[in-house]
Amino acid sequence: MLKTTLAGLRAHLLRLMLTALAITLGVGFVAGTFVLTDTMKAGFDRQFTASADKVSVAVLADGDKKVPEATLGAIRAVQGVQDAQGQVRGDAPLLGKNGRVYGDTPTVGMSMATGALARYTIEKGRAPAGPGEAVLEKTVAGHTGYHVGDTIRVLDKKSVPHTFTVTGLVDVGVDQEIGFRGAVGFTEPVAAEMTGERGYVEVDVKAAPGVSAEGLRTAVAQAAGSSFTTVTSHGLAKRLAARSGLDVNQIATFFLAFAIVALFVAALVIYNTFNILIAQRTREMALLRCVGATRGQVFRGVLIESAVVGLLASVLGVVVGIGLGYGAALVFNSGTGMPGGSLVVSATPFLVGIPVGLVVTVLSALMPARAATRVPPVAALRTQSEGPVRGRAGIIRIIVGALLTAAGTGVATLALTTKPGQGPFLMVMVAGALVFLGVVALSPLLVRALSGIVGGLPARIFGVPGRLALANSRRNPKRAAVTTVALTVGVTLMTMFSVALASVRSTADNSLTHQYPVDYQLSAQASTQASEDRPIPGGAVARLRAQPDFSAVIEVHTASAKVNGQDGDVGSMTQRYLGRDLKPTVASGSLADLRPGAVVLHQNEASGLGARVGGTVSLQTRQGTATLRVAAIVSGESILPEVLLDETDFTRSFGSKDPDRVFLIAKKGVSATTSRAAVDTALKDYPIVRVASAADIKNQLSDALDQVFLVVAALLALAIVISLIGIANTLTLSVVERTRESALLRALGLTRRGLRRMLSLEALIISVIGALIGVVLGAALGWVAISAAIDNAVLGLPIGRIVLFLVLAAFAGVAAAIMPGRRAARTSIVESLAAE
Repeated sequence: MLKTTLAGLRAHLLRLMLTALAITLGVGFVAGTFVLTDTMKAGFDRQFTASADKVSVAVLADGDKKVPEATLGAIRAVQGVQDAQGQVRGDAPLLGKNGRVYGDTPTVGMSMATGALARYTIEKGRAPAGPGEAVLEKTVAGHTGYHVGDTIRVLDKKSVPHTFTVTGLVDVGVDQEIGFRGAVGFTEPVAAEMTGERGYVEVDVKAAPGVSAEGLRTAVAQAAGSSFTTVTSHGLAKRLAARSGLDVNQIATFFLAFAIVALFVAALVIYNTFNILIAQRTREMALLRCVGATRGQVFRGVLIESAVVGLLASVLGVVVGIGLGYGAALVFNSGTGMPGGSLVVSATPFLVGIPVGLVVTVLSALMPARAATRVPPVAALRTQSEGPVRGRAGIIRIIVGALLTAAGTGVATLALTTKPGQGPFLMVMVAGALVFLGVVALSPLLVRALSGIVGGLPARIFGVPGRLALANSRRNPKRAAVTTVALTVGVTLMTMFSVALASVRSTADNSLTHQYPVDYQLSAQASTQASEDRPIPGGAVARLRAQPDFSAVIEVHTASAKVNGQDGDVGSMTQRYLGRDLKPTVASGSLADLRPGAVVLHQNEASGLGARVGGTVSLQTRQGTATLRVAAIVSGESILPEVLLDETDFTRSFGSKDPDRVFLIAKKGVSATTSRAAVDTALKDYPIVRVASAADIKNQLSDALDQVFLVVAALLALAIVISLIGIANTLTLSVVERTRESALLRALGLTRRGLRRMLSLEALIISVIGALIGVVLGAALGWVAISAAIDNAVLGLPIGRIVLFLVLAAFAGVAAAIMPGRRAARTSIVESLAAE
């Protein structure tokens, strides 16, 4: 029986190639994820080790403490120390080419070590050597457009600009703080002058030749004192790795989720392929039964066949995955600055990828193998190779599908009736899985119903080939359903993400339009040394008020206080615009009642404080405790502070202070270009003030969402490719199965071109049906998921993108039918009619 099975494999090798390709791609995704993870981990380790290896011993300051200059002198005096240098770090805001500060937080001003302790790589140019020179971290240089030789301006501790020449671009490795804020490097004296820092965050020590690092660490620790942590290069590397905050395993989990989707689609393709093969080999199975093969032997024969295919495809998949993983590592290295390095292949891709591919293939073939055991020996006497066409949805399938769909709909309804948040969002994910399984169970009914709708137009336009294609697509709805489900998975996920992201964009646009009716938002760059954000200088506000292009200049002041004994922030704003230019959603009460002794609360804050309109809350400040009456409660997103005081009360409690934010509304008729020029003119001498317009915020959000979609689409593309392989596989096997039928059609007058067109239209109908189901299901799930996650979500329906999915599915289906169509057209009519 084993010899017979292996002989059958050789005989049907071409038929199984597409099946092997599907599992190869799925396993390749899984193996590639592990290769990517291992390569990135090794890259991180190399980078941390390379940085730390230049240091024999490091003295680290914890928290806000600094290593004083006297301690550095004591360390330098230790016997066995060849060199010791302190590292200065602090705020040094870099000005972009537009004259505004770069980033939401100041760039890091840091000292660049020299000589043997120069830990960071200068990628272009050289390190700074004098007072007027500086280096830029390479990512900041890319974002700001500065190059070696350019002149830059950097603000010192007192926000006074200083001019420097860029002498080089530096790679600081994987540093979480610099990766977020960016950095400007100076000589040590200049770094201390610019940042205003006294002391060092770290002192790096180089051992003299022949001095052991561990012995030197003990001596340096005694000189530095117990207030600081002293480690060797190995300990420094471990700290750098921990401080980086990077978790490669999270990246692996993200990719593995899409790999599971690809494997699921591959399993559907395998199941469909073996189902068709068993149907085509009815006489072969029956003959085996006639010559003495038992049901168990037939069952094991089919499983052995699937195991051989799965094993070979999985091994090939691991090889493909190694290439995919290394390619992905190179992309990450070039696109995100993460370390790549040489390829690292552990045993994990082999130990996981091969068993996973083998198990998925064998499990997918279980039901077809069971069907093979039910072939009666008498079937060997039939002259027709194709068994009876089956495929109508059974009553059990219909009941199960209806129950799953109803259960999923119930869970989704329950999620939508609950307050939006993470819990309801997870409930929607469970509901989506139940509904999808229900749709899979009911897919034969859906395919049969939709084939008439989708295939009606081609049947009318293309005549006989179109009508034949429609009949073929409806001939075996169960087989067509399994084929379309593979495509439906990918299209559902693509549509779901598209609708979800479009809804996020629509919700944000709605909030900006109704809750943020301002043209510009001004804020000062945050300071990492202060507990509160920097205020906007009063002189800048005065200049803005003097501009004739603005109808409203709204100041927002905030301060820390205790409300009903709870720590929090309270604020005030230019009150005359409240209710006129600013119209937040009022849940209860009236904004007109905001007077001295009253307060307006946001709904979330009111719930936390247990307050309601007409009630009171206590406000505790340095001036004492005051009791305030709740005048109104607002809901939704708004620019109002969550605890809004009357301007008089705020000044009495916290004194007169500059605003933390300023909102500007341009007069009617003033163009965006004119108003922006007015803002830039007023803030010319205040580079620390950042300006954001509503259009800027929308563009930033839109760019971020588009990037997310491109990443998701690229990862789901593999699942869609596998599903198209399934369509091509089904058509290829269908061509073999219907050899005599195709020959008969040719004999009755159907041309080769007509036969090819028939198969192309059949693939078109199947693909569009799968895409339509995916679009409807994905749109519903995407909208429900966002509604469960975000309060007051606004539906966004990307019509253009959805139409594009349908068009691409149609073209891809036609493309998948090219090779099967050519094979059918080349087959001899006489030979096909003579075949049994």
